[in-house]
Amino acid sequence: MRKYLGLGVSLLASVALVAACGGGSGSDETSEPTAQTNEDAGSGAAAGAELVVWSDAERAEAIENAAAQFEEDTGATVTVVQKNFEDLRADFLAQVPTGEGPDLTVGAHDWLGEFVESGVVNTVDLGERAADFEEVTLDAFTYDGQLYALPYAQEAVALIQNTELVGEETPATWDELVQMAEDAGFEDRPFILYTNGSEGDMYTSYGFQTSFGAPIFEQADDGSYTTEVGLSDEGGQEFAQWLYDNGSAGTGYFTDTIDYDIGNELFADGESPFIVQGPWTIPTYTDAGIDVAVGPIPAAGDETAAPFVGVQGFYLSAQSDNALLANEFLTGYMATDEAQQALYDADPRIPALTAVAESVADDPIQAGFLASAQNGVPMPNIPEMGAVWDFWNPVQIALINGEDPETVWPEMVSNIESAIAE
Repeated sequence: MRKYLGLGVSLLASVALVAACGGGSGSDETSEPTAQTNEDAGSGAAAGAELVVWSDAERAEAIENAAAQFEEDTGATVTVVQKNFEDLRADFLAQVPTGEGPDLTVGAHDWLGEFVESGVVNTVDLGERAADFEEVTLDAFTYDGQLYALPYAQEAVALIQNTELVGEETPATWDELVQMAEDAGFEDRPFILYTNGSEGDMYTSYGFQTSFGAPIFEQADDGSYTTEVGLSDEGGQEFAQWLYDNGSAGTGYFTDTIDYDIGNELFADGESPFIVQGPWTIPTYTDAGIDVAVGPIPAAGDETAAPFVGVQGFYLSAQSDNALLANEFLTGYMATDEAQQALYDADPRIPALTAVAESVADDPIQAGFLASAQNGVPMPNIPEMGAVWDFWNPVQIALINGEDPETVWPEMVSNIESAIAE
């Protein structure tokens, strides 16, 4: 497990400085730091300090419960402000530079590049607790080797199968999947590939792409994404050929007609035994009476299928007056098994803490999604990812519709590289 170093502070240092600073984010009150002894670093050491946390409604109660013990231990106050999740990103970018933003905010990991480039977030130090987190969740919030948030939840798409049609054993490879489906009588539609209709959706297909050794961007040893595009190697071309071979010019398994509703309806109606989708679709299938099994995405190429993993966590504001105290709240109170379990109970995404993730994985469906996520990689958190989608998604549809992979794939790579260079 890699080490993630940021603020590098202890609780003693935290409460010493915060007791001196007082006030929450945006406060104009200042005073000289005062020395603290070990005897001082107990209840009430940060009396008068306030932390403001932005959260959506689903997570607010879990945060408030953890904050109650923190308030008792430190004498600080934690104010949880509820906002619509879709407003958090823009509001944080707008308000932090003015000093009016929160100390902490809930957020998604793919906001990180913009947050770092805009100078609105500070690093977070998990200390020894870093070893207790799923590595992919730490990688998701790592930028240029620095950790910028406390992760608390992760999710990834996985292979979902109709056990009545093909049993519970998960195929390890694409060829095994096709054979299982054919044996069950589904020669024409062994698998439902979600493409967002004619728009394309490479997010859901990314596990198949990475099994050919073709990442969007290369990753450094510390987990950070570089801006080196990984699509131009042989693996990228092999993946393009695989899409082409299973589209209209080949097997016909893939079409450009499968949007979210159609894909779910086909699977729920037993029209195909396999689909790759996320945990949010499970109620649709089970409500239709389908018994499902969930497992890792099978490899179409020679490498492990590594889907995108989406991670959520708590960002620390670069303008927080109480950064040290906020870091202590994260590492000492929100990074506990109890807090992460409460967050899961409020919104059932797989916890970032390994012990809690394994605990909820007693449920075989959650275990399948966890296994898929453990194979996965975080969706790139760098700003350059914004230049990818407009070229990447359409080429999926072009290949499925029979356009030459040796032409359209290199053109796509060139367009992405040119857009990044601008």
